[in-house]
Amino acid sequence: MIQRIQSIWLLLACVTISCLIFVPIVNTSIGSVQYLLTAQGIYEKVGEQSKQIEASLPVLISTIAIALLALFNIFNFRKRALQKRMALVTIVLIIGLSFWCSQYAKKIPGGLENANYKVGLFLPVIAIFFILLAIRGINNDEKLIKSADRLR
Repeated sequence: MIQRIQSIWLLLACVTISCLIFVPIVNTSIGSVQYLLTAQGIYEKVGEQSKQIEASLPVLISTIAIALLALFNIFNFRKRALQKRMALVTIVLIIGLSFWCSQYAKKIPGGLENANYKVGLFLPVIAIFFILLAIRGINNDEKLIKSADRLR
């Protein structure tokens, strides 16, 4: 059944990872020029005008793929073992994406020494937390099924 609590946690993880596409991860300012890093790439903002100076298509595709994996995992409710394994794989992929974004953040002009960390930096941690809560819900379902089998 889709209306289980782990489905909500997985949906929240999907939405959280999807927000990485639009929410800045790191920004830094050099003079009047502000540089923003998102999953789409590095943007240069002068006044109200913003333009992309470096695209990051592999990071963008990875972010979308991880979000789709979390969304697809909602529909594996009949196979709890597979759902749990896919959740663990999603956690590993989120950690890899976070490392990849940190390596990509080093390319931002001005470096990370004077950078301001934004909400996007914490989104992968929040998504991992949601997935861990989903795994806990899956384990609770397994315990409930086993106890119901004993009663038969």
